[in-house]
This record gives sequence, structure tokens and C-alpha cells, in this order.
Amino acid sequence: MRPWFSYRVNLPNYITLTRIAAIPLLIWILCTPRFSSEHSEREILASAVFILASITDGIDGYLARKRGQITTMGMLLDPLADKLLIAAAFITLVQFNPALVPAWMAVVIIGREFLVSGLRSIAASEGFTIQASELGKFKMLVQIISVVAVILARRWHEWPVYGIYIFPVYWIARLAIWFMVLLSLVSALDYFVAFWSRIDRKSEKRRRRAFVLSRRRKRDVQAV
Repeated sequence: MRPWFSYRVNLPNYITLTRIAAIPLLIWILCTPRFSSEHSEREILASAVFILASITDGIDGYLARKRGQITTMGMLLDPLADKLLIAAAFITLVQFNPALVPAWMAVVIIGREFLVSGLRSIAASEGFTIQASELGKFKMLVQIISVVAVILARRWHEWPVYGIYIFPVYWIARLAIWFMVLLSLVSALDYFVAFWSRIDRKSEKRRRRAFVLSRRRKRDVQAV
């Protein structure tokens, strides 16, 4: 007989759970004094963990659709894992590299995540869904670049390339984090507009339905 959890946890869900499990590991790597600063072990390892955790976001969704394993548990865990990973990363970066990520930036970025989650919850209670826009998907890519760049910029200001060219790690991190803030605000507005338009149409349908029902009742009373 199969155990009870095997009916609920499939391969895509296991991958999602690994993303959640990577969160305390990422925080520990960025905060622990065990790693040497001279050899950049902390920055490289933290970047690798965050990149791998972020990649699982696309893998679990792809496998769930391909294998027909879209479950209620997966629909709950996937966005939760994304929000927890981003929140943990930016909160830790406020301490890890405050010169590039001040507290207000983390508040804006994380606040956007909770705003979208709230709008989706209200939409679900009203009987409709708000699909992830292309802007929201692009935001995830910018999040990965900004987090990794900020982690690396704490150790390196720039990288020499072939002894002639210079890869400006610090300035890429600064531009990426500011672009991340702007994109968070724009995508939050995009979700809010989509939510409001759906709610407005739904409210209009309710008013029309109520008006039609009231007219029918009046006619029924007059007929009696």
C-alpha cells in the first residue's frame, strides 16, 4: 500500500521543496563567518546556490505540465517557494551588502511580491485567476541577475577579461538592483490594473444580474 504522502508529493513538488530547502542554506552561507573572504568561497557558493534554486522554478512547472502532475499542493507550494526565496535573498543582502541594497529597496521588492500574492488570493476567491504576465517572467530573470551581481560585487569591483577588457561587476550590480526596483513597481501596477479590470467587469455583471432579477420579481408581483 502506498504511503499517504505519495499521492500528494510528486517529482515536480519534490523539486519545489528543494527550492524551499535551499533558502536556509543560502542565508547560512551569506551570514556565517566560516568561509574565507580571501578565496571568495562565500560569494561563489552563495551565487551557485541561488542560481540553482532559481532554475528549479522553471523545471518544476515544466515537468508538472509535461507529466500531467499539476496538483493543488504544487499550485500552493510553487508561488510560496518563489516568494520565500526572493524575500530571504533580499533581506539577507541588506546585511550582506548594504551599500548596494539599502533596506527601502528590499521593502519595495518584497512588498511587490506580497501585493501580487494578495491580489491573486482575492481573485481566486472571486472565481477568476490572474495569469503571470511576460513582464512578471522577465522580472524573475532580472531578480536572478541582480541578486548574483550584488553578492559578487561585495568581493569584486570589476573582473579583468583577457588582460585588456574589464567586466564592471559593481556597476552591473548597481544598475541591476535599481532596474529591479523599477521593474517591481511597474509589474505591480500591471498586476493591479489586470486585477481591477477583472473585478470591475465582474461587479458590472453582478449589478446587471441583480437588476434583471429585480425586474422579474416586480413583474411576478404585478401578475399576481
